[in-house]
Amino acid sequence: MADREKGGFWVGAAAALFYPLAYLSKRVYRNSEGIPRSGPVLLVMNHVSHLDPAVDAVFVHRAKRVPRFLAKASLVRVPIFGKIMTGAGSIPVARGTSSAGDSLRAAHQALEDGKVIVIYPEGTITKDPEFWPKRSQTGVARLALANDVPVVPCARWGTQEVFNGYTKKFRPLPRKTVTHVVGEPVDLSAYREKEPTPDVLREVTDLLMAEVTTLLADVRGEEPPAKAGSDA
Repeated sequence: MADREKGGFWVGAAAALFYPLAYLSKRVYRNSEGIPRSGPVLLVMNHVSHLDPAVDAVFVHRAKRVPRFLAKASLVRVPIFGKIMTGAGSIPVARGTSSAGDSLRAAHQALEDGKVIVIYPEGTITKDPEFWPKRSQTGVARLALANDVPVVPCARWGTQEVFNGYTKKFRPLPRKTVTHVVGEPVDLSAYREKEPTPDVLREVTDLLMAEVTTLLADVRGEEPPAKAGSDA
């Protein structure tokens, strides 16, 4: 069995905070071995609840890797939580500002250093009333095409039943089930020699989120909508 990736003080602090939050629910992990045990990985996920970073961090940590999140800048400004997140290596993203490029550069460097980057391409929790992924930002495609690393889709379902970010209802009891399922790495070889034009970036982003949506549909046992939701 592979050794656990080394963390450090802040990763230990994150584990102390996040494991109890993750254990508010029952956990089902499908194909967690699909996360490579070493080397760089770009893990592409859907986003349904503000609890997602905590439960996703535990999921990746239990796969013996240390996750680095591309997280909204507002999230890392939360007292204690934000300090732990940045201390553990997460990267704040201030969308629509001049520092947004710094976030991508930091993510590129983390992948070059062999780390796991977790990204929510939607940028925030979905606004779809049925919790399907909405139309996503193309930063994920920029990362995926600029780094020849495994790009692994992953869906998670159930955290919205514990905490609904829009109704603000927190319902840990009775215990809900949160399921993670990992897909196969997405083959992007057909795109790597192309100029990363806006159209190419959109096509790759939609391809990656289609893979995530397929995994999510399987977990839910439902058919997804024909098209991803709007940017609203």
